[in-house]
Amino acid sequence: MADEIGLDLVEIAPEATPPVCKIMDFGKYKYEVAQKAREARQNQTHIVVKEVRLTPKIENHDYETKRSAVEKFLKGGDKVKITMKFRGREQTRPELGFKLLQRLAEDVKEIAFVEFAPKQEGRQMTMVLGPTKKKTEVVAEQKAAKAAKAKAAEAAEATAE
Repeated sequence: MADEIGLDLVEIAPEATPPVCKIMDFGKYKYEVAQKAREARQNQTHIVVKEVRLTPKIENHDYETKRSAVEKFLKGGDKVKITMKFRGREQTRPELGFKLLQRLAEDVKEIAFVEFAPKQEGRQMTMVLGPTKKKTEVVAEQKAAKAAKAKAAEAAEATAE
């Protein structure tokens, strides 16, 4: 029957009694499976840990610049590792670095949560912040915004003509 139609006879369940077979286009089936796998790979997200380095004697403007970089990374859906480096005599005052990390965590608390609290390891203190929104949500929002922007540009072009 399969040869008459020009399709393939595919065995679905060989263990069943009697074995179950299906008449189908096997090449088309393999192509569809490959397309689904490719689409699944495109939709998966990679969580990246970005790093920002600070020192305890940072000036206000530099702190604001670093804070805005941290916010940008968090809004992009990535985790951020903040490293406080202590040099020379700064090591005797780790509480200054701890206060600065706490201040940074407080400044970005709307978009992030503290995943790992500040912890000193030798000459550096590290803290990890995680975004409140998942990367998949951020990517979906960006795609929607891009589509809306394209529609608006299309509408503006149509009215200009």
